[in-house]
Amino acid sequence: MSKPILVSVLMPAYNEEEFVAASIQRVLGAPLPAGVHLELVVVDDGSTDRTRCTVEELAARHPESIRFLRHASNRGKGAAVRTAIEAARGEFGIIQDADLEYDPAEYPKLLAPLLAGRADAVFGSRFASAGERRVLYFWHALANQLLTTFCNAVADLNLTDIETCYKAFRISLVRSIPLRSDRFGIEPELTIKLAQRQACLYEVPVSYYGRTYEEGKKIGLRDAAAAFYSVLRWGLARDIYIDPGARILDRLARTPSFNRWMAGEVVPALGASVLEIGAGIGNLTRYLAPGRKRYVATDHDEEHLARLRVAFHGRPNVTVARCDLSRPEDFAPYAGQMDSVVCLNVLEHVADDVAALRNIHSALAPEGVAVILVPQGQTIYGSLDRVLGHYRRYSEPELRRKMERAGFDVTGVREFNRVTRPVWIWNGMVLKSSTFSRFQLLVFDRLVWLWRRLDRFCPWGAVSLIAAGRKR
Repeated sequence: MSKPILVSVLMPAYNEEEFVAASIQRVLGAPLPAGVHLELVVVDDGSTDRTRCTVEELAARHPESIRFLRHASNRGKGAAVRTAIEAARGEFGIIQDADLEYDPAEYPKLLAPLLAGRADAVFGSRFASAGERRVLYFWHALANQLLTTFCNAVADLNLTDIETCYKAFRISLVRSIPLRSDRFGIEPELTIKLAQRQACLYEVPVSYYGRTYEEGKKIGLRDAAAAFYSVLRWGLARDIYIDPGARILDRLARTPSFNRWMAGEVVPALGASVLEIGAGIGNLTRYLAPGRKRYVATDHDEEHLARLRVAFHGRPNVTVARCDLSRPEDFAPYAGQMDSVVCLNVLEHVADDVAALRNIHSALAPEGVAVILVPQGQTIYGSLDRVLGHYRRYSEPELRRKMERAGFDVTGVREFNRVTRPVWIWNGMVLKSSTFSRFQLLVFDRLVWLWRRLDRFCPWGAVSLIAAGRKR
């Protein structure tokens, strides 16, 4: 029996005394897929009418379903949505305005791709086929179409309605994104940043019962202009991770030529069944998994696992599972089964690395091979290592010794990537940077074909070591 799933409905409200009670009642009565439960998080954004009193009364009547938060002054829809996201307890979230323009009866349609593991976020489109909508303003619709086209061009998407207020998503994903727009710019900002995070987006048709300005519609020409600016601003900024370590990994993930180079160094040692430790969001998995009979991509981070499940949903040979390198119990399901274990840039994150190597050893079949890639050279340990959470950098003798203590016959250790050592020292020890510049990485990745040829001629040590160890 699968565990219950909690969905958080996020309702920003500002001066909606006429509609908010009916909106809340419709949310509480909405149909839900089997096994799904709902909480409603209402954020009053400094209303000056009776919105606050109305919501407080309903929250007192339904304390198990409604949570009420309040801004002391009006800060805008984006600020209210941010507050609701931070307070949400659910696995998934749905933004639901308090104005009756969108129908909660369509929640099952929005949630279906998320629950099936096909999507990271789902947009409810007012302009896709199969939904009914009230016919209203031409100029408003034209501005929406122009904005959607502009946003699609910047983000390389093909959405039909980026300004939809019906957006459903995995809470952990959106919570890891810095959202900064206070007003209606939250819609294009969220769209752009989801695209930059390479989230898998789905769109479903929804009904739309729009209001006239006389009935209380709040968005206007100023907000349309601000939305165009928001698309341009966030399209250029790439401000998509709160965690500084994740920002570095994101920039490294945008070096496909380098990732192919690294994968190419590892692939020849892998067998038919492979356990990958620390797969992240699958930047190397996509190069290592093809041709394997069984490939298990693991990570200990729940958000990474969710992204992996979506990314490899259609790959029958790929399984996604939680596995913490420091926990022996996480390796028990694979004991003695795997031909190969690949662990790239993970061992240095574990305090007890010998115990971690023993865990890897336990998953291998007799004569199975572990491929371990680690950073080399404690003398160049700097700010980048600290941001990434590295306990150490290795020397070849240290890595050999620790693998042998874990039970491996070390069949070879070689250096990898000499060419970037001066850049690593410059960024991490001289500039004491917390990330790499996008320009540096762009130039580096475009010239990987050259660096590969020059690498063996560099007179200094490499940034990384790659070791292969066979199970005794």
